[in-house]
Amino acid sequence: MKETIYLDNAATTRVRKEVVEAMVPYFTELYGNPSSVYEFATPVKQAVTEARETIGKSIGANANEIYFTGSGSEADNWALKAAAEAYQNKGNHIITSKIEHHAILHTCEYLEGRGFEVTYLDVDENGVVKLEELKKAIRPTTILISIMFANNEIGTVQPIQEIGQIAREHGILFHTDAVQAYGHLPIHVDELNIDMLSASGHKINGPKGIGFLYIRKGVKIRSFIHGGAQERKRRAGTENVPGIVGFGKAAELAVKEMESRRTYEENLRDYLMERVMAEIPYTRINGHRTNRLPNNVNVAFQFIEGESLLIMLDAKGICGSSGSACTSGSLDPSHVLLAIGLPHEIAHGSLRLTLSEENTREEIDFVVDSVKGIVERLRSMSPLYEDFMKKQSH
Repeated sequence: MKETIYLDNAATTRVRKEVVEAMVPYFTELYGNPSSVYEFATPVKQAVTEARETIGKSIGANANEIYFTGSGSEADNWALKAAAEAYQNKGNHIITSKIEHHAILHTCEYLEGRGFEVTYLDVDENGVVKLEELKKAIRPTTILISIMFANNEIGTVQPIQEIGQIAREHGILFHTDAVQAYGHLPIHVDELNIDMLSASGHKINGPKGIGFLYIRKGVKIRSFIHGGAQERKRRAGTENVPGIVGFGKAAELAVKEMESRRTYEENLRDYLMERVMAEIPYTRINGHRTNRLPNNVNVAFQFIEGESLLIMLDAKGICGSSGSACTSGSLDPSHVLLAIGLPHEIAHGSLRLTLSEENTREEIDFVVDSVKGIVERLRSMSPLYEDFMKKQSH
């Protein structure tokens, strides 16, 4: 068995060798600034254009609708803040959900402090937005709906096409945070009625520090960073050329291998879930059982603390998480698990394992055996579990 079994691919992924190889020349040989007019910069500018075309094609968009950012979080911030500013004459109401990534939720809080009104939709026990509640939440002043494509913690995939259709019928902009879904699930922006979409390179075996925002042609979104004419005058700052080239290569590989990788990961995911559910009592799968990301497993174990489980798994060389990477240092239970109706004490005992095509069945067996042993050990020290078992025996 390998020294480390990495099962936290929703947090970040290993950069593929082909991606690194594509990037290297743009650090050392082709290091010109793509905005320069001399010949030395021409191949650099061309490389940025090709990456933009590859990424545009991957979601059925035009290259000139793709804007590079420093991260998925930046793309989320840009979409919400710039849309709010650009459309405030039409209205001041935004609709989102209670299970969004903090890049959306904290941006919405920021906008609320500036006079915008935000409706946070409830979700069902699987984490799915209720379409009837979305329709009811729409007001004449609604200017934007932002609902994530797939949840980073519980993996549930939203009915994006239907949400986009509702937004379109009401003349409302629709943004989706597709950071977890991009490169893992097929996305076509026209078919899904998407006006803006955020994604990130490091979730698909690309480099960190690079993302993109798709902005449909005709959407009046303003500049996000001022100071230069880059990204068609909408985001100033010298382009991160190696990052852009790496993201383009990662996107190309992700799209090419999507179907085979998805099948492999789904089989491994289902095997992991079946073993856990069959062999560890007082356990539940969080998120939709089938309509979820191909590599996501989120399990709640009653009577234990998720933090203790993570520490003990780490001692065995297993990397997982108890929530999203951005909150894994926090001891509060996940807002996503509370939103799907889990009580605090069960939400605290959750474990998220996110697989990749590099994981093997042998590794999954070792992980399940390890989790089983650790859960038994932690429960043996839990007064709550002891009381519960006493009641069961009466």
